[in-house]
Amino acid sequence: MRGWAWLLAAVAATLAGCASTPSEQDPVQQKLNELDARMARIVANQVSLSQRLDEIQSGIRELQGRIEEIEHNNEVAAKRQRDLYGDLDRRIAALGGPAAGATTAGGGAATGGGTTGSGAAGGAAGGAATAGAATGGGAAAGSAAAGEGGTDAAGSAGPSSVEQAVYTQAFDALKAGSYSVAITGFKGFLGSYPSSPLAENAQYWLGEAYYVNREYESAAGAFRTVLKKWPDSRRAPDALLKLGFAQLQQKQVPAARATLEEVTKKYPGTDSARLAAERLARIPPPTAQ
Repeated sequence: MRGWAWLLAAVAATLAGCASTPSEQDPVQQKLNELDARMARIVANQVSLSQRLDEIQSGIRELQGRIEEIEHNNEVAAKRQRDLYGDLDRRIAALGGPAAGATTAGGGAATGGGTTGSGAAGGAAGGAATAGAATGGGAAAGSAAAGEGGTDAAGSAGPSSVEQAVYTQAFDALKAGSYSVAITGFKGFLGSYPSSPLAENAQYWLGEAYYVNREYESAAGAFRTVLKKWPDSRRAPDALLKLGFAQLQQKQVPAARATLEEVTKKYPGTDSARLAAERLARIPPPTAQ
């Protein structure tokens, strides 16, 4: 019995010692805890990356929408430019015949003015018919000379070769869409040759260049000058029509309405009067504005 008592006492002492000494952490559990911590960090990083990816994709979609909008606007602008150049080319080519100057006298510029200012390029297209003769030279210029300030039926002197060259350079810039260059060219021509047979056309095309360049106040001033200095010229109906369009672009609706009504009354039966009437029909009445 003493032996058993001694053994029990030894076991009790050992257990007591184990209870008083803290046990070491299990290495396996320690590894598991480390793995759990790493997994938590990985999951957090994945969530952050997912959020950033969503932000990037949203930005890409927004950029794609803007690119599509820009491409659409470029297509519209390109179409307007093609329409401008195509109309200019057709009208200038049509002036090769002997009767061309006479047939376009009433509404060359007014036809293009029918764009009602909705597109910048459309402003210059309309009047190309009559200016084509002044830029052509040779037989074409002679055939339409009476309308373009060249040699008339009585054989009076037309513009000099220098005047013709300066005018042609400005008009070519207008056709090419270099509106600022055309403005500078026409202003320079008028400053140097105010009494030239081409001065009337240069003044009108200066207004058109201002108009398509969206300088509507300057355009209105140029068209008023045409009406003041050449009130009975064949440019007058077109200049009065485009003055009305320029006033509309400046939100001067009452003044524009009065100008367009004047076109219909003063030049009945012309293309300018028809286009003025069409534009008047789209202007809201005073009570609706």
